[in-house]
Amino acid sequence: MSEKALLVATGLVRAFGGFRAVDEVDLTVTEGTIHSVIGPNGAGKTTLFRLLTGILRPTSGTLEFDGAQIGGKPPDMVARLGLAQAFQTTNIFPRMSVLESVRAALVSRHHRTRDMFSWFHTRLTGEAMDMIDRVGLTEFADEESQTLSHGDQRALEVALALAVQPRLLLLDEPTAGMSPFESQRMVSLVRALSRDMGLTVILSEHDMDTVFGISDEVTVMHQGKVIADGPAAEVRANDEVMSIYLGSEA
Repeated sequence: MSEKALLVATGLVRAFGGFRAVDEVDLTVTEGTIHSVIGPNGAGKTTLFRLLTGILRPTSGTLEFDGAQIGGKPPDMVARLGLAQAFQTTNIFPRMSVLESVRAALVSRHHRTRDMFSWFHTRLTGEAMDMIDRVGLTEFADEESQTLSHGDQRALEVALALAVQPRLLLLDEPTAGMSPFESQRMVSLVRALSRDMGLTVILSEHDMDTVFGISDEVTVMHQGKVIADGPAAEVRANDEVMSIYLGSEA
């Protein structure tokens, strides 16, 4: 595993009036790792993700991705640098087939949206099927996306995010609303993406079994601040984390 810092936030602040949703956050994500950001509702996790992807601009502090300053850069520029997000609310093309959806995402990556239904679109079928196979949806390639189960729709959303060829993938509550079987499939998928593609993953997740079963590093937030950060085993053994943030789930 690489020891290179792929994403570095230093003193990151996002204020809304006098309220600091993200308050002097330092975060280092090592290339090739699975890094979880956890904390109770209102801890600042969603705001932090929006800062990382360019949806929000930092009030102060710095944010670097592979050495390039991305704080305040627009989302499309951040995505082109290799940082993509799959959102908590499923975001797919409901009336397109799985194959059509992934091909459309690939066409967009190549900036050829005018060729959506041309020879260029068809030429991407092989690449699209490779991605569909990677997320375990080969048998559903010709099915309308809206007919898939919730777990399969989330897997499709991961495939759409992979279409931009990210080096770092943000996953917001990837197992939310899933059955235990679907949750295990998603965990296995995330592990495989990290292992087989060398993909760096940051995830926000409320299921602590998932967090500590999959993560190399864990960052714990509360009221906009980082209160614990380090290897998953160390954070799990942190008394403050156990007593305040995991509660009965510990």
